Amino acid sequence: MLYTICIALILVASVLVILAVLVQNPKSGMAANFGASNQVMGVRETTNFLEKFTWAMAIAIVVLSLVATMAMDRSKVAESNSEIAKDAKALQERVLETEAPATMPQAEIPAADQPATEAPAGQPADAE
Repeated sequence: MLYTICIALILVASVLVILAVLVQNPKSGMAANFGASNQVMGVRETTNFLEKFTWAMAIAIVVLSLVATMAMDRSKVAESNSEIAKDAKALQERVLETEAPATMPQAEIPAADQPATEAPAGQPADAE
């Protein structure tokens, strides 16, 4: 129950962070010139509030994530981990069964004591 409440609160806080970031005025760049009218008209405290609100929501998301992790049902986590291990083992076995040994084509290198049978490029083979 606590886990579900934490997840719901994380989702709400995430949406609020998105909205708060979209509402904030940019601090630099070309769009900052257009946002200067807000400071002239007396809306200075709004930027401070939005920045503090964004930080508060980010901290709330981190704390709620930790609480949700601690509130998880241990038996479900263990069951999920065992199923993941089974799936991983089955996947490894399937890959090993279907994987053919990789053979690279090898060029034959003549032995040092055998004379070369081909003439160098640009010379006829019987003109020695």
